[in-house]
Amino acid sequence: MNLFQRIMVSFLFGAVALGFAWSATRPSKPASSSAAVSSGELDVQWMVEGEKRYRSNCGRCHQPPHKFPPRAMAMAIRHMRVRAMLTEDDMKYVLYYMTH
Repeated sequence: MNLFQRIMVSFLFGAVALGFAWSATRPSKPASSSAAVSSGELDVQWMVEGEKRYRSNCGRCHQPPHKFPPRAMAMAIRHMRVRAMLTEDDMKYVLYYMTH
């Protein structure tokens, strides 16, 4: 395999891995069983919870950065998940907070 082919294989592997990382960390809001809870209230709840989890897990080492595109933030969170020992729920809330 020549150098060009190796680069292309590496690029494709990275693109596939990024796609899996993105799909695994996209925040999904819980379905509301009560009609009394509006979408705006859920957004506020997710933002408050996301900020709380960011401060407790990420804020020890990082200042709150500016908002990033969801794909870039998803990749950063996946890389930091092991170091910060984030749970799946932590990742979803922090990703929501950092992208909205």
